[in-house]
Amino acid sequence: MIKNLIKKSDIKIRESKADVPKGLYVKCKSCKSPVLADDVKRNSYVCPKCGGYFRLNARNRLKIIADKKSFEEWFCNSDFVNPLKDAAYMKKWTDTREKTKTDEAVITGKISVKGSPAAIAIMDGRFMMASMGSIVGEKITKTIEKAQRENLPLIIVACSGGARMQEGIVSLMQMAKTSAALKKYRNSGNLYISLLTDPTTGGVTASFAMLGDIILAEPNALIGFAGQRVIEQTIGQKLPKGFQSSEFLLEHGFIDAIVERDKLKNTLSYIIKMHYESDKNANYVSQTKTDNVVRDKLTPWERVVKARDKMRPTGLDYINGLIDDFMEFHGDRYFGDDRAIVGGIGYFHGKPVTVIANTKGHNTKDSLKRNFGMANPEGYRKSIRLMKQAEKFKRPIICFVDTAGAFCGVEAEMRGQGEAIANNLFEMSDLRVPVLSIVIGEGGSGGALALAVADEVWMLKNSVYSILSPEGYASILFRGTKKPEEVAGLMKLTSFDLLQLNIIEKIIDEPEHYSVENMEETIKNIDEEIQGFLSRYESLNALELVEKRYDRFRRM
Repeated sequence: MIKNLIKKSDIKIRESKADVPKGLYVKCKSCKSPVLADDVKRNSYVCPKCGGYFRLNARNRLKIIADKKSFEEWFCNSDFVNPLKDAAYMKKWTDTREKTKTDEAVITGKISVKGSPAAIAIMDGRFMMASMGSIVGEKITKTIEKAQRENLPLIIVACSGGARMQEGIVSLMQMAKTSAALKKYRNSGNLYISLLTDPTTGGVTASFAMLGDIILAEPNALIGFAGQRVIEQTIGQKLPKGFQSSEFLLEHGFIDAIVERDKLKNTLSYIIKMHYESDKNANYVSQTKTDNVVRDKLTPWERVVKARDKMRPTGLDYINGLIDDFMEFHGDRYFGDDRAIVGGIGYFHGKPVTVIANTKGHNTKDSLKRNFGMANPEGYRKSIRLMKQAEKFKRPIICFVDTAGAFCGVEAEMRGQGEAIANNLFEMSDLRVPVLSIVIGEGGSGGALALAVADEVWMLKNSVYSILSPEGYASILFRGTKKPEEVAGLMKLTSFDLLQLNIIEKIIDEPEHYSVENMEETIKNIDEEIQGFLSRYESLNALELVEKRYDRFRRM
């Protein structure tokens, strides 16, 4: 009877829950999964499940970049600045400072990165979204100035919501102030590395963040000037997926590379050591072995066919064979990154060099990716950007030329193909560092010349270099009455022809059936020839180099 008086609805069973200590788990914003906080920390604050990036405060960022106990803080204990006399701003600033236990939205100082000293500024998103006000602008400017005085490389880690609204026009002026300081710093010959992290927006993007000699970014970071909501509301247009991401900026030519967080310290160390600690006086062998290349019985047209062979080594193959620790840099800083031209930095016998190369591809997929080696204006603008960077840091430049010509599409003309080529010819003529160009396949018209205004130009034995293709030549001059095979000889486009015309200085021998598989001996010969070139031209001062290059083309 008692049993019948008890309803099931009256029975409540309390499920026992394990007590989870606060902070044991954190939620990944990318995959929405709970993950152990210690696992995230050990993994450089990257989700071990999906690879999503957690945002870092400045102190945690410092631990990832800097050597242990190497940080020496500069310019802390800032006094509050309130140009608009905003009482609410003063309270918010004071409360934020107390809550975050930070001086302001940026920490600055000196660190070492794998033993290499550097000045650093790291923004902290916890402090009013790392917006740039007077204190942030002043601390960054002072750090730039001190880095210049002490001849230190500079790293700035950007993370910001933009200008600080509470300081009005005074906040806006920090954009100009920091940019002006960077101009003086960069003109002094020092290296500025900008690292863009999530998010980098507004006035910070439109000032110091985008002014690095080398600009790196973390994967999937939000980077842009105007906010996405503002853009959508202003123009009434739905934005594409991936808009304003690191990957978007890489594709559109605004950053050099995306670097994963666990590779960041090694990457920074590599770049700093190349610019500040490399051997400036490498010992080269100066003998040459390929001056007397035997002319075989191939016809000019047969050499054209060989120069176009898809199995022939590409520019990237030469980089891989000759250059140690090559790091590719991307983008023209204006519109895009052209994969028909590969450029970057690396070591040649321990000496830092800048390398620029036309690259075609060995198969259809890669050829399409590289646009068959035919560069758009962005490729030429990228190449001259990297050459001017080489000039600043006194690195020799090696170019590998292999193109049927500059791309002649409508879009290329709209973006100024002629101007881009002309500017390369103009700027390369007085670069104050040694410049070597090697035609490794096709040397087609102005598109090839745009990478060949050099102190010396060499050609592989079966490469060709001409005013345009034999097909074009036959069409324009003979209106189809002669075949390309017939006019190739008239064009004087072979390496032997051009050596006789004093257009080039050297012919490099190559195997009969030349490919990546049998290029080892050719690589060895080119290596020794480049050593000889550098030993000759690095002994000249900048004015002698420029005058000698001018005389070379003046005689033609």
